Amino acid sequence: MRILLVHRNFPGQFRYLAPALIKAGHKVGVLTWDGNRNPQPLPTALYAHEAAPPRGLGAGFAHYAGFGAAAARTAQALSQRGDAPDVVLGSINWGETLFLREVWPGARLLLYAELYYAPRGLDVGFDPEFGRADDEKAFSVVARQGHQALMMAQADAALSPTEFQADTFPACFRDKITIIHDGIDTARLVPNPSASVTLPDGPTLRAGDEVLTFINRNLEPYRGYHSFMRALPAVMRARPRAQVVIVGGDDVSYGARPGDGKTWKDIFLDEVRGQIDLSRVHFTGKVPYATFIGLMQVTRVHCYLTVPFVLSWSMLEAMSAGALVVGSRTAPVEELITDGENGWLADFFDTEDLADTLIESLTRWRELAPLRTAARAHIVENYDLHSICLPRLIAFVEDRL
Repeated sequence: MRILLVHRNFPGQFRYLAPALIKAGHKVGVLTWDGNRNPQPLPTALYAHEAAPPRGLGAGFAHYAGFGAAAARTAQALSQRGDAPDVVLGSINWGETLFLREVWPGARLLLYAELYYAPRGLDVGFDPEFGRADDEKAFSVVARQGHQALMMAQADAALSPTEFQADTFPACFRDKITIIHDGIDTARLVPNPSASVTLPDGPTLRAGDEVLTFINRNLEPYRGYHSFMRALPAVMRARPRAQVVIVGGDDVSYGARPGDGKTWKDIFLDEVRGQIDLSRVHFTGKVPYATFIGLMQVTRVHCYLTVPFVLSWSMLEAMSAGALVVGSRTAPVEELITDGENGWLADFFDTEDLADTLIESLTRWRELAPLRTAARAHIVENYDLHSICLPRLIAFVEDRL
């Protein structure tokens, strides 16, 4: 089949699926934004779109419709030279497939349904420290649902990586969604008792050392960075030999930026700066993937926190590598971690509870080995890339003709 993958930041969630489809004998092309700086090894068509951040209720739909129109114009150029896919699979996030049905009415239209925005009950207003849900905010979120609803109405089928994420969609769309995770390479993300990582600022950490890790793409409240930093003083007092490794950039992936030109990283570091031993706290910025794997193999405890939102690959990868994960007691995490069985859960807002759970995990790490084993087994049995997820993903695409 001729398959077109549409994603503003390709490869994104299609990083494993694209080569697997080629290996299965399909012809795969990519339609992506011309501002995408990721390497593009596959045949790629670019669309150009520049737009100011949306303001006002209708501006949000216009913003995403602009991405859709730009993608459709590039698709029209492809169609005029005789290129027509059998299947289009695109992300729901940016409106890129909004008008592709008009260009290729005979193609099957599939969506990667990552999350459906909600004015209440998910991320909006979850943490009142960063804004409460009110009617005006609800109006803006409902308006932002517009492109998602229209895309889902057009789609022949959709896939979502977790039950939690699929269940954010309205009941009228839920039957279209098949739950298939992107997949975790459990053959690469394995426990390694000989692992070591040398950090940029000098220390070399080895499996068995007292290491506490916290990793986000960017350090921000959506992923509980503030909660983690506020727990650190008590953790570091109780565990005077612990080394803390904090991985992530200074930008924002989700939510609003802080004011006054500051970063969330510095705001919450400054809040506890006088209460922690900074010689044992290592901010690495973003790291190569091989370094990330090494950290998950040496860490004694890995902390993963999130508001009710998209679940990060990193948590599943940590579990696959045999890390003991202390996660937030929020719905996306609870889908994978059962407290006391394959990890531990702590209250997202209760700094004392989080600190106590981290301290106990660092202290009892040897006797908690069964939780680490169970965590890896859960990922291998349910989310393995090659034996479970890729075969299901390929079948999802192939079965739609």
